[in-house]
Amino acid sequence: MLKDLLYVGIGGAIGSILRYLVSLAVKYGGTGFPWATFMVNIAGCLVIGLIFGITSRNPNFSSHLNLLLAVGLCGGFTTFSTFSKECLQLLQTGNHWMCALYIVGSVVIGVVAAAIGYILTK
Repeated sequence: MLKDLLYVGIGGAIGSILRYLVSLAVKYGGTGFPWATFMVNIAGCLVIGLIFGITSRNPNFSSHLNLLLAVGLCGGFTTFSTFSKECLQLLQTGNHWMCALYIVGSVVIGVVAAAIGYILTK
């Protein structure tokens, strides 16, 4: 159990650092759209789709590597709480359409990205 927690923790730390670096590199660009969070969530969906595809096709895939990558890295990299806060901020500033676009785009493109990741492992 302790070994599993270490794998999740190491992956989570790496994912969180990567998310922070993306937030430094990607700014709003004056549009008001939260591009950094959108990009990390879509990228995380693609990566978890890849991991899911690889693990479902390879029963010998290491459970520790799955914990490191899927639970830790993707969990630390993507962020539903920030997504929710940014939606609330868009609503509070009267950007209702931007908020709706952000929600629908994140969900639809996220699922498509996960499917693409899964398909790429065939």
